[in-house]
Amino acid sequence: MSPLRAVNVLETTEGRRLHSGECARWQRWGPYLSERQWGTVREDYSENGTAWDYFPHDHARSRAYRWGEDGIAGFGDDTLSWCVSLALWNGRDAILKERLFGLTNEQGNHGEDVKELYFYLDGTPTHSYMRMLYKYPHAAYPYADLIEENARRGADVPEYEILDTGVFDDNCYFDVDVEYAKHAVDDIVMRVSVENRADKAASLDVLPQIWARNKWSWKGLKDKPSLTKSPDSHSAPHLTGRMQGHDPLVVTAWVQPSKDTTITPEVTWLFCENETNVRRLFNTDGAGPFKDGFNDYLVHGDADAVRRDSGTKAGAHVHLEMAPHARAVIFLRWRRESGPDEVPLDVDALFAHRIAEANEFYAALQHEMDDPDARLVQRQALAGMLWSKQYYQFDVQRWMDGDQAQPAPAARRKRGRNADWRHLCNADIVSMPDKWEYPWYASWDLAFHAAAFALIDPAFAKRQLLLLVKDRYQHPNGQLPAYEWAFSDANPPVHAWATWRVYEIDRAITGKADRDFLELVFHKLLLNFSWWVNRKDADGHNIFQGGFLGLDNVGIFDRSSPLPTGGHIDQADGTAWMAAYALDLMRIALELAYANHVFVDIGVKFFEHFLYIAEAVSCEDGCDTGLWDSQDEFFYDKLRLPDGTMVPMRIRSIVGLIPLFAVHVLEERLHGDLPGLRDRLVWFLEHRPDLARLVSRWNEPGKGNSLLLSLLRGHRMKALLRRVLDETEFLSDHGVRALSRVHRDHPFVYEHNGASFGIKYLPAESDSRVFGGNSNWRGPVWMPVNYLLIESLYEFHRYYGDEFRIEYPTGSGNCHSLNEVADELARRVTTLFLKDRDGHRPVMGAYPLLEADPRSSDLVLFHEYFHGDNGRGVGASHQTGWSGLVALLLQPREMGQSGVVPVAGEAEEALATK
Repeated sequence: MSPLRAVNVLETTEGRRLHSGECARWQRWGPYLSERQWGTVREDYSENGTAWDYFPHDHARSRAYRWGEDGIAGFGDDTLSWCVSLALWNGRDAILKERLFGLTNEQGNHGEDVKELYFYLDGTPTHSYMRMLYKYPHAAYPYADLIEENARRGADVPEYEILDTGVFDDNCYFDVDVEYAKHAVDDIVMRVSVENRADKAASLDVLPQIWARNKWSWKGLKDKPSLTKSPDSHSAPHLTGRMQGHDPLVVTAWVQPSKDTTITPEVTWLFCENETNVRRLFNTDGAGPFKDGFNDYLVHGDADAVRRDSGTKAGAHVHLEMAPHARAVIFLRWRRESGPDEVPLDVDALFAHRIAEANEFYAALQHEMDDPDARLVQRQALAGMLWSKQYYQFDVQRWMDGDQAQPAPAARRKRGRNADWRHLCNADIVSMPDKWEYPWYASWDLAFHAAAFALIDPAFAKRQLLLLVKDRYQHPNGQLPAYEWAFSDANPPVHAWATWRVYEIDRAITGKADRDFLELVFHKLLLNFSWWVNRKDADGHNIFQGGFLGLDNVGIFDRSSPLPTGGHIDQADGTAWMAAYALDLMRIALELAYANHVFVDIGVKFFEHFLYIAEAVSCEDGCDTGLWDSQDEFFYDKLRLPDGTMVPMRIRSIVGLIPLFAVHVLEERLHGDLPGLRDRLVWFLEHRPDLARLVSRWNEPGKGNSLLLSLLRGHRMKALLRRVLDETEFLSDHGVRALSRVHRDHPFVYEHNGASFGIKYLPAESDSRVFGGNSNWRGPVWMPVNYLLIESLYEFHRYYGDEFRIEYPTGSGNCHSLNEVADELARRVTTLFLKDRDGHRPVMGAYPLLEADPRSSDLVLFHEYFHGDNGRGVGASHQTGWSGLVALLLQPREMGQSGVVPVAGEAEEALATK
């Protein structure tokens, strides 16, 4: 099958819009609000860096944010100058529901955890149409119950979730469906459809709101935006919004008459200021109305808390008395005042039209996917990724030094968190791991996001990868920022892998090879590779450390902190990541060499670097550097004690499987015509025969006269795969576990100076507080490493072919090609989200109430990781970013699991395009 078959998305209306010169204007407005701005590092101006305590949830409704905004079903322009979201009140809650609630890191018995039911259902890459669903109970939201019960629970007990509280029993809740449709690039309609799911009547206050982000309080600006009610007095008056440097807005709101009632609720405009309530929070005099004006007016009946004519924040208040199963629809529309005169707009026709365009786009993408459930899962995964875009602003220098109109921060902050990242100045739309639990980018998460985004919006995927190598992101020393909590931590270096993958998918979809993108990223990654070599190779022996490398509690120590034993850890994963990094940069360099032969020399240099790493990591037991254990036939970290003693950490974890990822096949048919390449490779290998022996079967022709570059010879690869494919060790029904199940009955324990440090198999939540305790690498299934493992097996198969067969599962007696094994692993991973024969989705195992409801059984969450035995979703419930890789696994293979790789018969065409 041709890897170019998905190109027909360009022939759809959305595809043409996406790849036109107007795309940037279409994407100016999108779902760019965070779901949690409170409790973030950006908003933390405390002396000691206690972000959760400095800006708690209780302050969020009353305190203006400095660096962003948050809200339910939020929408905004690409600088968040104007923001739109939804507020609700059921008449019982102690506060207006304006933002999603969850527990802080200290409150949750497994770390921070959002405690709401919401689902991303649909979206297009230009955000011409977006849809999400929020479930809001009739009963008072159980804030205190969630906090108190989770506080009572220890780390050995599951989390207490919103469904456990009983507030959704008997369907006593509202389904609040929020959609956005663009009539034009700057003419947008929000449709809020509310349905009472219960058999009894209930009331609800609905408040679509629009406001200006507060930029004036920090800079001491006298002029600020305004939203002003028009002088007419009919029930749905329009507002005019003005902001310096921006086109004025016209805002209207109305209610669609319900078919089952003759009474149409009125729209009442309320106004307040997006300003901090200094009276409530700081007991200081100040003139209102403040940011929490709508809350105080609706919940407490304080008429003085709002204005009726103007402000920087406006809400279209609608009170609904809803009969059992009744439905009501509220609209909010905003458009440029300077645009053409308003003409009557058929909003139902607008939404029908945009939905039809979205259906056309995904039908083209999925035209070879036969399973309707697989199409549903892929579409929701991509919707989650689209909804997880966020405007992210953070100027570290200004954050440390303080703003001219605000008190100066404590002096010690300049020596605290991120003190050596003063150059970092971010103000961009960035793909977030989870806009509630992780509303800040992480470098290796973002790489996986980009690979999945490339399936529907390769231009956006490329921009995401380019962001992290910009001067205002990348450190002058070459390091890429890890994540907001500690930019100097090291995430796995997968940026080059993602760059290549996005490049290939983009070429498959558009038919064009964007070598300018490839070369720009490549030059910046040269600096990053040098940073790794100079900073993370403590002994200069091509054995790398790196720290926790995104794997949190995978070992017995916090690998990013000083060890209780002293010394340091030589890491099998850190070293393997660097070997893979060298191969990825070599692959990119050879691609660039088709246009500029200078890159041949650079490609050979990375070939050499790979061999140096392979030599160090692969030597037999007793050598100074090797990490391979011939007794167990596994790669282990080694603890290097201060006295020079080396202790292998015999923990069978994903750490020892990552060497499988360092694999690349050099095919003569694709690279043999590059001037000087073969001569340089042969010369090097003839002068270093010791290194030549390390390259698996270098001197033996493989399938298609290709050469295999890998850390693993055939025997070691088979030895690792025996454990990977063993259902008593790594292989689960839903993918490969992060820790072998053998450690359930045989925990690893290390004794030092009377202290014991241990690790055991934990298939779900963590029982420790290492890295907060909300992420666990001691047994669950994680999507990104499973994806890379599957991709690596496809790459091995390119060399070995169908004749090379291994037992799958281990002990079954059934032998398969590596290609077939990769297919089967991909199938296992996708079953996390697909309905089984009983109609259950393993990922939704914690949501039996929803699974039993025919109206909710097709709602899918894409969790951070998954139970190692039954597939239940665990951790951040909306971490669609890297769990969104399932969208690629569900796509036909050349566009998905193994990326876009020219297949037999297409090599000549691929070369011709070069």
